Amino acid sequence: MHHERIAILDYGSQYTRLITRRLRELGAFGLVYPSNATAQEIRGEDLRGVILSGGPNSVLEAGAPDLDAAIFELGVPVLGICYGQQLMARDFGGELHRSSQREYGKATIRCQGQDSILFAGMAGEQVVWMSHGDHVEKAPEGYIVTASTPTVPVAAMENQALRRYGIQFHPEVTHSVNGSALLLNFLEHCGMRLDWNAGHFIEEKVVQIRTQVGSGRVVLGLSGGVDSSVAALLLHRAIGKQLTCVFVDHGLMRKDEMKQVQAYFSPFDLSVVWVDASQEFLGKLEGVTDPETKRKIIGSTFIDVFDREAKKIAADFLGQGTTYPDVIESSGIGGAVLVKSHHNVGGLPERMKLKLVEPLRELFKDEVRKTGLALGLPEDMNQRHPFPGPGLAVRLPGAITRERVHILQEADAIFLDELKISGWYGKTSQAFAVLLPVQTVGIMGDERTFEFMCALRAVTSEDFMTADWARLPHELLDRIAQRIVREVKGINRVVFDITSKPPATIEYE
Repeated sequence: MHHERIAILDYGSQYTRLITRRLRELGAFGLVYPSNATAQEIRGEDLRGVILSGGPNSVLEAGAPDLDAAIFELGVPVLGICYGQQLMARDFGGELHRSSQREYGKATIRCQGQDSILFAGMAGEQVVWMSHGDHVEKAPEGYIVTASTPTVPVAAMENQALRRYGIQFHPEVTHSVNGSALLLNFLEHCGMRLDWNAGHFIEEKVVQIRTQVGSGRVVLGLSGGVDSSVAALLLHRAIGKQLTCVFVDHGLMRKDEMKQVQAYFSPFDLSVVWVDASQEFLGKLEGVTDPETKRKIIGSTFIDVFDREAKKIAADFLGQGTTYPDVIESSGIGGAVLVKSHHNVGGLPERMKLKLVEPLRELFKDEVRKTGLALGLPEDMNQRHPFPGPGLAVRLPGAITRERVHILQEADAIFLDELKISGWYGKTSQAFAVLLPVQTVGIMGDERTFEFMCALRAVTSEDFMTADWARLPHELLDRIAQRIVREVKGINRVVFDITSKPPATIEYE
């Protein structure tokens, strides 16, 4: 990217992603780097400032994450947050206090000095969010203390001559009431234009894609999900007919999925190959019950089918809808715990001799949706819930059969239909039906039935790393259950899943 940039060095804080989000919300493009990134690696004409994140370690411990001192010589302002402030104080002669207990939660700071850059325009006292063990006891020579608390004498410090700033609290957390205002003051001090938005992103990315792809051909797996759909439209905007999309129906899609995606994309001049491979997939999955075996069969078969189509068009590049959370979670940046590996991060099977082009790699999910709207993606498609790559296979515990797939498709369609009619679809982050491998006795009319149990799952989430179950109205659940039992042959009992993540996962397998 050639956009003006703030480099964020990640020291393992749980809030690092929030720093990036807050900057984007303020119109600044922030990009996360590992804590061991060098000045050479982050420098550039587009660099306007550096933020050092918090972290769980103590800067006084041997082997704690460090900092390339040359970063302070890049000529841009540097803001240290929590651990980042302590690094700055340690390396320039300040004094640190090593605490036996962590301070966690809200605190009130008293701001000092009317000429502060960070606290310009703010009240003398404000509530902030603390999360630390050590703290700076005495600021380095040349730094002025600009905020304190009864227990933290240096809650903030500034060296305006050197353009170096440190704060003990976390402005990126919403509990810090003036956190966004403080970050905005820093960004303005950096000279940022604050023009990061979907329109600018599209303009810059189009140029970047054209430079990367040249006269090559790109193939992209179009699933109908938001990420792949936006990636397809963005690539098409950049290279037109050099892009071919491939939609592979593995037989585990939602009801009428291919027809719906075809209708969504009919107004766009996209080249799409529609492949019905359901017989091939379901044949290999017939009777398979182990979740990992299912995933491996689906993944391997998908690559086989997709590779055949890619070879037909002599593709040079594979387009993917990889997003920024995928990259962060899969890389464990900054020594943070590896959350999970994503199928679209980390390369390709060796047998696919294609280069990667990932136009959404820098974006969060909400930014992907904004980009989709700017590209003309229909609103109802832009707001679609996530759908897993293995499709309904992860919502069919037990053996996969054509009959069970059909039953689940019908029940799922009714659930989503009722959520949309009631207005609850947009209030939930993800919702779906699950066909459990359990048969129960029921009575329909005067006859005894022995049919499957259906579980309904609906969650709300900001980042999908955690999720809470959606409090759907009882009347709505009653209507959904009645419709499913009445209209779907093979189901005689409906239950609602009220487990959050953690301890459960969102999907069932």
